Amino acid sequence: MRASLPPVHVVGGGLAGCEAAWQLATRGHRVVLHEMRGCRSTPAHRTALLAELVCSNSFRSDDAETNAVGLLHAELRALGSLVMAAGELARLPAGAAMAVDRDVFARTVTARLLAHPAIEVRREEVTDVPDDWAWVILATGPLTSEALAASIARRTGADNLAFFDAIAPIVHAHSIDMWVAWRQSRWDRGQDYLNCPLDEAQYRAFVEALRTAETVEFRDWERDTPYFEGCLPIEVMAARGMDTLRFGPMKPVGLVDPRTGRRPYAVVQLRPENRAGTLWNLVGFQTKMRHAEQVRVFRMIPGLERAEFARLGGLHRNSFIRSPVLLDRTLRLKADPRIRFAGQITGCEGYVESAAMGLLAGLFVAAERAGRDLPPPPPETAVGALLAHLTTEADPETFQPMNVNFGLFPPLPGTLRGRERRRALAARARAALARWLPAVPPAEACEEVLEDLARFGGTQALDHLGAVVAGG
Repeated sequence: MRASLPPVHVVGGGLAGCEAAWQLATRGHRVVLHEMRGCRSTPAHRTALLAELVCSNSFRSDDAETNAVGLLHAELRALGSLVMAAGELARLPAGAAMAVDRDVFARTVTARLLAHPAIEVRREEVTDVPDDWAWVILATGPLTSEALAASIARRTGADNLAFFDAIAPIVHAHSIDMWVAWRQSRWDRGQDYLNCPLDEAQYRAFVEALRTAETVEFRDWERDTPYFEGCLPIEVMAARGMDTLRFGPMKPVGLVDPRTGRRPYAVVQLRPENRAGTLWNLVGFQTKMRHAEQVRVFRMIPGLERAEFARLGGLHRNSFIRSPVLLDRTLRLKADPRIRFAGQITGCEGYVESAAMGLLAGLFVAAERAGRDLPPPPPETAVGALLAHLTTEADPETFQPMNVNFGLFPPLPGTLRGRERRRALAARARAALARWLPAVPPAEACEEVLEDLARFGGTQALDHLGAVVAGG
């Protein structure tokens, strides 16, 4: 333990903050993790657990050969990610995707961090960075409090950008009509999804209902805030054209209705929200409709006429900084180098991407405190491509939140296309990561710590966790 050094202050107990704290603690650095949930909450969270997820499929594809986020999964595992280890313990069946039981995941991360002797968790809101904090990682996420956001704006000299993000409703399994819905993943790759078919008349009536449904009114200061294109509300997509949904979240390709033997005109897919299969999430149905309208409109879907909703959709405001202007290649704030940013506040989109930036921030600080030079990961890797986009490659004038994707990677020579191109990019990334890994500060007893992850740590941590859950 490097007791002679002051602790690293990590602000924010989401995936990025938890990952940063873990990477530092397993390298012998003291960490104070500040999380305001427990004394106040956000519009999207419902517990005081660390690393709380809003969606069960937040990890998305686990295909490391032809999918960029799956490749990012593999790189995070190679780097000893707490988030990926906890995700495996909470994993749910979802075909080629990596879905998790959200409660199991958050409880695992929370208890592991509470049990680590190098980590102190403080339940408090941080509204500014004190001058005597020598090392700071701001990982407050897209729901950064207004007070801290104002402080960040003062330090950076630039206004925060903002967009809206919506969450999809969850349905109780017992209320789904299984005489209508059937189990099938696309192209018969398992039976992990439920499918509700619509014929042309039903589809057109449904789209018209979405277009005319009453939605949440924006406040004056929110009216000019753009949506993130990868998470548009369903009614916004419907307004773009009658067939937009049929080529988006309601596309019927790869599915056959067993009652008719034919592909339906359109389909609504649901994925499991928990291990027990008692809750199902409407895939791609994030919304800003009023709650009563959601019940009315979504019960027009065949098989959901009597749906009972465990959670209706909602809307929250997300904020991010102009990272290509404000941050260097190691996520350090140029105007105040003792501060690093991590997670979705940097402008990356997605939980896995957020965890990746938290992991890197933790590694950069650990190397700096140990007097070592850690170069950024190669841009040929998934984690390096995302970091490069956020800090150097994106156009600052048009900077918007971005998921990891192969379009961020340096191009390959030649004319490879499609799956062959993606496979070649993944193979190049694996080789590049292998060359970079020796520069990463080694973790102390990391294997032993990961092995006992499933046991949730010590009795004291479990007692504390019980108190948090009861209070949250």
